Amino acid sequence: QVQLVESGGGLVQAGGSLRLSCAASGGTFSYYAVGWFRQVPGKEREGVSCISSTDGRTEYAESTKGRFTISRDNAQNTVYLQMNSLKPEDTAVYYCAADTFMYGISPYGYDYWGQGTQVTVFS
Repeated sequence: QVQLVESGGGLVQAGGSLRLSCAASGGTFSYYAVGWFRQVPGKEREGVSCISSTDGRTEYAESTKGRFTISRDNAQNTVYLQMNSLKPEDTAVYYCAADTFMYGISPYGYDYWGQGTQVTVFS
């Protein structure tokens, strides 16, 4: 069973950048696809991006294409989300999730979740 811990959130001005990290422990990380998701109060959790376990396939939500980049370092058991050109509407709690069977930016079906990290973008 894998445990996930997100970090790297914070307060940033619109147009700025942040890099989120999702550090994994307790499992063979390379077996897991990993997704990033975000949620604001009163709204459903939405997919941001995901990366496959082995071949590096990636997928992005339309709202993040061209601004966000997901990557992984299996040697470090970490997945990153580089977020550039941030907008106030990117403000949310960001979660990473992992699963050995799931791949995609739908949050349904991922078994393992981190506790989330807050990203706040001000104009």
